[in-house]
Amino acid sequence: MSLLPYASLTHRRKAYRAGDVVLLSSQTATSSTSIDFTSGIDATYGEYIFRFYNMNPEYANTASFVFNGSIDGGSNYNVTKTTTYFKAIHTENDDTASFAYSTGGDIAQGTGDQPLAREVEHDADGSCAGELHLFNPSSTTYVKHFYATINSYNSAESSRNSFVAGYFNDTNNIDAMTFKFSTGDFEGTIKMWGVK
Repeated sequence: MSLLPYASLTHRRKAYRAGDVVLLSSQTATSSTSIDFTSGIDATYGEYIFRFYNMNPEYANTASFVFNGSIDGGSNYNVTKTTTYFKAIHTENDDTASFAYSTGGDIAQGTGDQPLAREVEHDADGSCAGELHLFNPSSTTYVKHFYATINSYNSAESSRNSFVAGYFNDTNNIDAMTFKFSTGDFEGTIKMWGVK
């Protein structure tokens, strides 16, 4: 029997010890249009983690929580990307439980904003939370991979767990990230961590 899976798991546990994960920045939105991280994303760390806390859209139940990257310090957020989007849903009244690929959430060589959570409930108790991992953003040789897992209180009064993955198809370094809702203002907190 190969010891590789165990060794890999041990390595991952070691890599995420508290001392190896460094809080770099924390921003809280209040009636804001976006949260932008325009500094601190560089070659210092090989992995960056963005964690989302109580992201609440203020207006529309059709709003999606989205993100994009920049190669010019945040002057433009329009990096070409290819992505996948799966979702698991379970309604409060137990009418619906499903797991499916969502073609409306993916991007094929596009520059638009990537959805992380779609149709987030905007009521006072509605929100989404989760995290996104970005790997080797300062590489000038390879594409920049990312994946995210987000849970949201959906407008259909359901728990929606969204699984997003893909890559920025650009060999320039990704040096800024933006997070927002597709419509209107929002509130919530995003923290950026570096992994040694």
